[in-house]
Amino acid sequence: MTNSSHEDFVSWRDMIVRVTEQVGERTVAKWLCEHASGCDAEDFAEVLDELVSERAGEHLRAMIERLGNGEPLQYVMGRWSFRHLDLLIDERVLIPRPETELLVDIAKKHLESIQRPMTIVDLGTGSGAIGLSLLFELPLESATVYMTDASEDALHVARANAAGIGRPSTGARFGNGSWYEALPIELRGTVHAIVSNPPYIADGDPEVGESVLQWEPHHALFAGPDGLNDVRTIVNEAHDWLIPGGFLALEMGYTQGNAVAEIFSSAGFSNITVHKDLAGLDRFVSGIAR
Repeated sequence: MTNSSHEDFVSWRDMIVRVTEQVGERTVAKWLCEHASGCDAEDFAEVLDELVSERAGEHLRAMIERLGNGEPLQYVMGRWSFRHLDLLIDERVLIPRPETELLVDIAKKHLESIQRPMTIVDLGTGSGAIGLSLLFELPLESATVYMTDASEDALHVARANAAGIGRPSTGARFGNGSWYEALPIELRGTVHAIVSNPPYIADGDPEVGESVLQWEPHHALFAGPDGLNDVRTIVNEAHDWLIPGGFLALEMGYTQGNAVAEIFSSAGFSNITVHKDLAGLDRFVSGIAR
């Protein structure tokens, strides 16, 4: 990309064309230009004919270089949308996937019938996408959401994202540790719902993309020979924390529906349901604690 100083008289409108030629996708080019300009989509439309400043041009060049080196777009931009939230995203956390948004819907549908106030746990929260979405979308002050992660680095990201959602963040609590070890002991037997997008990829799975292997945190991806080590821990210990009739919902790999449903059944859950994602693939399992 050529120098983007005022002397070049390059408008943002022209810059989108230039960047599209470099990255190959106009949508991606537009996102990068919006981000470099410091504007959101609506405001960016109003500055299309303004000149690109030298500082914005340098930022844009750096992002294009990182993208060219294979770094995921979400990390390059440092932010990504998830449902109604604009989240801080970097190499400390997994990139939120569109299918995970449905896990929030599954939990919300169950929580509609729960007497308020309620206690929710988001195990392995990463960026906070699931737990913060629940806080943001449920009625204000109706829930306390405990968000845990074994990675203190991930919790720094989740706390930053909590600060970005405003008043609903008053219901956010954070805990560092492996699964239930991160929760206050006094929560045992009081939790209305547990949600989690745990690691569920089998070690050495050949379907994992090179970009995922190179850039995303492996501790949040892989879980033993069949990918279900962490799922077993979460399901088998959930009864210690849930109230009778409490709800557990997990994301999983698209081939794991039967195996995860069996883990739920063996742990004594009822009303076990396998839910599909937008592509029609098995993606979540939920159940009720007896």
